[in-house]
Amino acid sequence: MIALRDPIRLIPLLFLAAILVGTILLSLPFATTVGARAPLLTALFTSTSAVAVTGLIVVDTPTYWSGFGQGVILLLFQVGGFGIMTSATLLGLMAGRSFGLRDRMATQVERNRLEKHDALSALKLILGITVVVEGVVAIILTARLMGGYGETPGLALWHGVFHSVSAFNNAGFSSYSDSLMGFQDDPLFLGPIMISIIITALGFPVMQDLRAHGIAWRRWSLHTKITVWGTAALLLFGFVAILAMEWDNPATLGPMGWGSKILNAAFHSVMPRTAGFNSLDVGAFHDETLMTNFFLMFVGGGSAGTAGGIKVTTFFVLFAIVLSEILGRQDSGLFQRRFGREIQRQALTVTVLSATLIFAATTYIASISGLPLDDILFECISAFSTVGLSTGITAKLPAGGLVALIILMFVGRVGTITVATALALGGRDRPYRYPQENPIVG
Repeated sequence: MIALRDPIRLIPLLFLAAILVGTILLSLPFATTVGARAPLLTALFTSTSAVAVTGLIVVDTPTYWSGFGQGVILLLFQVGGFGIMTSATLLGLMAGRSFGLRDRMATQVERNRLEKHDALSALKLILGITVVVEGVVAIILTARLMGGYGETPGLALWHGVFHSVSAFNNAGFSSYSDSLMGFQDDPLFLGPIMISIIITALGFPVMQDLRAHGIAWRRWSLHTKITVWGTAALLLFGFVAILAMEWDNPATLGPMGWGSKILNAAFHSVMPRTAGFNSLDVGAFHDETLMTNFFLMFVGGGSAGTAGGIKVTTFFVLFAIVLSEILGRQDSGLFQRRFGREIQRQALTVTVLSATLIFAATTYIASISGLPLDDILFECISAFSTVGLSTGITAKLPAGGLVALIILMFVGRVGTITVATALALGGRDRPYRYPQENPIVG
């Protein structure tokens, strides 16, 4: 029981509980359009994908799941994106509970970099941003669907709310069978979704810093500087790469006018880093474009937010370490700040564990499925990084492959460090150190 009271152990259990509840609800007969129970693996996969805010699907969301089933999915990715412990703490505040030390610690673990005295204000910020952004985007999308596509008010409101919540939580679920391919020429629909995803992909610590200091970037924390400038650099890289590589592809950007090419290249520079919406056929991308997506998905978005991947800060910490080693510098850092040894070790640990898990899952699925290796690797990176993009092989995978993706999505959402710590037996530092001896590297 003591272990269960430790927030870092409790969080994975709460995510598992949410997945279990979602699986049960999606297994009910009236959760499907035909009134029959969904297969257990289908319900489990969908529930995990929703709670992990991934967006990978094995069945078509609007045609397979009933209104009740789609409502459950929406609730699951709202809860998953908001954070199980954050939701529990806010519910406790609403019920009049005191904001105790355990709640503060739990929230700090869930959001990584928050200090104890900042937890309550951060929770208020999270709630405020969630309500405002989801509400504004839902209104814009609803109005656009009514005015530009002739949908009835009720239907437009449903699609608007569904896509707004899905975008804000970086879930990538769509209530349209072709995701957002029907809107590839519409900046008034794709634009708000892109903006919502970018905001939340920065992470809530960055939002808290921006609220305190605005655009005075010299007063930003090192974390905020790396995340904001790193995000801008990755978005620009993805945009230029996808636009150049897919410009003449007849199955993607080729037939479009230059305006639509720019819009969709920009849209797809955002999606691989956190959300699984697509306005183009990902399965028709050139191999070099898929390679670019590998990189963008693996890096992901900002820490302590709804994005997945190893995170922007992790990547740029490693980049700075490599650069310092090449230049022969004793210390590594960015923006005139030096990184501590523990941060460097954490970045390396996260990256190695993530790459190892993806490699193992890819190898296993390749051995049982017979599907193309590049498609499998794309699927595994997408699952682990909770992106949700797919080349179209998800539903073709055998049961063992789907289980492997479920594990990837869960670990990718909860975090490799959190899972490893939750499974650890509470090891402590040894009271002694071995003599130092360095092997030959390289």
